[in-house]
Amino acid sequence: MNDPQGHNKNGPGLSRRQFLRGTGVTAAASALASPVALAPGAFAETIEDTKSVGMGPGAVKVELNVNGKKMTTAVEPRVTLLDALRNYLDVTGCKRVCDRGSCGACTVMADGKVVYSCTMLAVEAQGKKIETAESLNADGKLDAVPAAFAKFDAQQCGFCTPGFVVAMRAAFNKNPNATQADIEKGLSGNICRCGTYEQMRHAIASLCKAQAKGG
Repeated sequence: MNDPQGHNKNGPGLSRRQFLRGTGVTAAASALASPVALAPGAFAETIEDTKSVGMGPGAVKVELNVNGKKMTTAVEPRVTLLDALRNYLDVTGCKRVCDRGSCGACTVMADGKVVYSCTMLAVEAQGKKIETAESLNADGKLDAVPAAFAKFDAQQCGFCTPGFVVAMRAAFNKNPNATQADIEKGLSGNICRCGTYEQMRHAIASLCKAQAKGG
């Protein structure tokens, strides 16, 4: 490696330095002169396999089924269901608190399943039946779940309440004969920063008792 430039102490010929330099130049030239050949139609097949529909960056039309009503608006593809509901459709029951899918204040039902609306894009919600806390007061008749929350004073600031009642309603819809433990498990993704969990347990006990009696 310390051979003098242009001199090979073992005899006539190239030094190791010259040899390595020459092979490197040759390899680079070969790579530039001979690009890798793709199989016929490979690139076309790659494009065909994706079949992606381009959207944005501007607003696109979105049609949503919210609480039994067809609603139409235009939002950028990056807009979440939470922001579409609150800022574009004036459906404000779901609350923006953490905006990271960790507190449950923005909980809605999508085709009966509980989802954090801050983690779903509005364009993804198309074709799904979206139910928010407002659906629990349809035609002015308060659903049993929020009624129990009011009866047992299971809220303070109220920011988490819409998410809790939606998640609880979904749990009872899934299993009308659910036990208190079942319902509490269904609420494991919701957080009350005010700490009204004890009052919620009273509400849950009352609802489970009523469900057992067929109420």
